Amino acid sequence: MNPALKKLTKYIHLEADRGYDNRAVVGGLQNMLQPWEAEARATGLPNETIEVVLAKLKDYPQLATDTRRQVLDDLKTQLKTDFPELEIRVLPKTDHELRRPIQRSGDEDRPSTEAILTPEIAEDIPEKAKVVEKVIKPLATLAIEPERTEAEEPKKIVKPSEPPAAMEAPLTTIAGIGPKSAKTLRKLNLETLGDLLWHLPRRYDDYSQLKTINRLWYGEEVTVIGTVEDIQVRTVRSGRMKLIEAVISDGSGSLRATWFNQPWITDKLRPGRPIVLSGKVDQYLGRLTMNNPEWEALDRKQLHTNRIVPVYPLTAGVTSKWLRRVIHSVVTRLAPRVPDPLPQSVLQSADLVTLKIALQQIHFPDDMEQLRRAQHRLAFDEMFLLQLGVLRQKNEWDQLSCQPLPVDDAWITSFTEALPYTLTLAQQNAFMDVRNDLATPHPMNRLLQGDVGSGKTVIAAAGIGITAKNHSQSAYMAPTSILAEQHYQTMLDLLPPAAGIPAEKIKLLIGATPEAEKKSIREGLAEGEIQIVIGTHALLEEPVNFNRLGLVVIDEQHRFGVDQRATLREKGDNPNLIVMTATPIPRSLALTIYGDLDLTVIGEMPPGRLPVETRVLMPIERPRAHRFIASQIEKGHQAFIIYPLVEGSEKLQAKAAVDEHQRFQQEFFIEYKVGLLHGRMRQDEKEAIMAGFRAGEYHVLVSTSVVEVGVDIPNATVMLIEGANRFGLAQLHQFRGRVGRGEYKSYCLLIPDSEDEADNERLSALESTNDGFKLAELDLDYRGPGDFLGTRQHGFAELHTARLTDVKLIEKARKEAVRLFNKDPLLERDEHTLLAQEMIRFWTTGKGEIS
Repeated sequence: MNPALKKLTKYIHLEADRGYDNRAVVGGLQNMLQPWEAEARATGLPNETIEVVLAKLKDYPQLATDTRRQVLDDLKTQLKTDFPELEIRVLPKTDHELRRPIQRSGDEDRPSTEAILTPEIAEDIPEKAKVVEKVIKPLATLAIEPERTEAEEPKKIVKPSEPPAAMEAPLTTIAGIGPKSAKTLRKLNLETLGDLLWHLPRRYDDYSQLKTINRLWYGEEVTVIGTVEDIQVRTVRSGRMKLIEAVISDGSGSLRATWFNQPWITDKLRPGRPIVLSGKVDQYLGRLTMNNPEWEALDRKQLHTNRIVPVYPLTAGVTSKWLRRVIHSVVTRLAPRVPDPLPQSVLQSADLVTLKIALQQIHFPDDMEQLRRAQHRLAFDEMFLLQLGVLRQKNEWDQLSCQPLPVDDAWITSFTEALPYTLTLAQQNAFMDVRNDLATPHPMNRLLQGDVGSGKTVIAAAGIGITAKNHSQSAYMAPTSILAEQHYQTMLDLLPPAAGIPAEKIKLLIGATPEAEKKSIREGLAEGEIQIVIGTHALLEEPVNFNRLGLVVIDEQHRFGVDQRATLREKGDNPNLIVMTATPIPRSLALTIYGDLDLTVIGEMPPGRLPVETRVLMPIERPRAHRFIASQIEKGHQAFIIYPLVEGSEKLQAKAAVDEHQRFQQEFFIEYKVGLLHGRMRQDEKEAIMAGFRAGEYHVLVSTSVVEVGVDIPNATVMLIEGANRFGLAQLHQFRGRVGRGEYKSYCLLIPDSEDEADNERLSALESTNDGFKLAELDLDYRGPGDFLGTRQHGFAELHTARLTDVKLIEKARKEAVRLFNKDPLLERDEHTLLAQEMIRFWTTGKGEIS
């Protein structure tokens, strides 16, 4: 017997004996995975088995008790199948499973609602007698209607009360949901009663407008109450389909309703039966009709008609009516018992409904106003928790200490006067922000944002100069080697004359740096001889250590993940941080996902910079654009031609660029040299092409979106973007920023895929403004926040009801969060206990630093 397998079996048995409390191993089962994996591989256990074990147990701590038992049982079955000689016993059931309804023999997935396991029934079963007093009496089984066809009559349902603990109960505790249905619902990420409670509608059908038939209008969605006058079944389409036609009358008129392939309806809608009918009014041969309307018996509680009807996300095997009934039962029982995490002071100040009411009304609203208030409450909760987390992270950062890095006014004057140009007012203000931050005993955590060409790099140079003046080191990280080389050259031009830093103390460390030089740079950094290093991910490598790292500058911060930034920070003792982006951040996002950072905006362009002229062309005007590029080349300039990502496929994207590159070289620009750049190329190949383009070896560069983060090509005067409608405005603005960086008039030409007016109307915004902030706000409205999140996407895309475009809600939630945070930053007061628990839950998926 393999020793690792034997040990795993022991863990499973011990965990089962403890009631699946995740304490069979000190620290939980997840803590034994790494040493167990090492032993399993060393003892020759098959890789397939190891991977199955790791996959099954990695999320074990987050699972509900019943789900833990199911996971271990599945793992036991898998191991027994693969290793028949393995001795592994039947795992005991959890308390929840002991309360499951009795199953009918031979009908495993259809528990009988007449045989729900109540305390009385359980007392007749000797082996379950001990469970009754502890579990069943205080927590009876929640029962709802079982899944059935419309032809079946509803059965009488037992609906005992359910305390909040049932939120973690598996779906199979509901009579009518067996293992098969539960497996289907897992496709919708529904595993517990709490999941069902928070399975929110994706939209609503408003059937609350009750009208008489004589007042109906073609095209409106209404509800009608009437009596079945007649019902017929006809065979259509060569006998392949059954058409059911019913005539409904309410005394004011009659209406024809039709259904396809639902013959059981004839058994339910017998003449003389009063029903409620909801749907869209149509017309056929001059008569009013409803095609496939929702209907219910008049004497039943109306969930599907005569109200605002919730429409939920579905999957194959789940019908909307059945899921609506299931959720209604859960909402009715659980919503009143869900504890409200918001303290009364916030509810009153923000004028919010209680969570109980919000959950009831979000699923089954009484009217549109109640629905709006419910949606507002749930959206506020998400934004409020988001704001509290951001405030907490900012507060934690502000509590850290570091060595102050002050300079006097004389140094500031000397630095600015030595620059080859005069700083704009916005740059001067940014300079003061950085200076003031560095002078404090707390590390700077500042986001420096400015449009393409606004002059962010010189502010970074100023911070580096101040750091060097205080005998500390700086690390400047760029996303690509060619950008790192560009920043290195800029630092060599600025820092020796302005800050008095010798050129030999400024070094470049990238992947292509010769190994001997890398070793010398690493030694110089460790000894403190090198004051500034500019590089790429090579700066994150383990051998790179600093003697006294005081400042980290990260360019195009959305290109780096949290782990990379944290690694660079750990190389110093709470070093100061400047992160820079040329993507303007809309105000709503600055208040939320970047709310933990101090924000500096350079909203002014240096004087003398010519604006890029932008034009939207129709696809039919493409030859005109090519002729214009040729005329610019004849004047000695260069041009970019960009192709979009096609359906998310890098292969398709590269293929399009390759084909067009060949066509341009062979048909349009035969006399000129055309370069090619795309995402499938190796990094060194891409950088060689860009270096060649910058050196003038290519007249035209055909590329995909990899040129967005940009290198200065002062001689490039034309940016032609094909399929421009596929890009966001912010991204198009970044492309546009690749030209117009020299002394020549430059142009940006946008060609959408079609003449679709909506696309062209959106793109025309680029014609009317060069203001990146205006375009960012428009882009947020058009496309949502995705383009702005970058590596901060994790933790913010999980918002279900709140929108990162809702500035009013964001400001309201921030106001309440700041007020509460100032009173109780650690949420230690008794009235904030539930809120503290909700904070932990909300931030579980986004834990750690987000800057």
